[in-house]
Amino acid sequence: MIKALTHYALPVLFAVMSLVSFTAYGIDKHKARKHRWRIPEKTLFALNLLGGFIGGWLGMFTFRHKTKHPSFYIVQTLAAVLWVGLTVWLMMK
Repeated sequence: MIKALTHYALPVLFAVMSLVSFTAYGIDKHKARKHRWRIPEKTLFALNLLGGFIGGWLGMFTFRHKTKHPSFYIVQTLAAVLWVGLTVWLMMK
């Protein structure tokens, strides 16, 4: 059961959440350029921590967005370490 979760559900979770996170970074960058309402940083952090860390990294560098904020590097790295660690741990069960 656990192996099925890591082989099927987690990759789907990472793909969906990464797409959402990547899109959110792109929308936020667009809105920043237009001086419009922005997506709160807490929301971007939450998307990364909920499994969208890959899309978060890609969004940061593709859109050159939030790359001067150390807090984003910290949250991105923390999310990646936690999710990779959890995945490895679940695969070993």
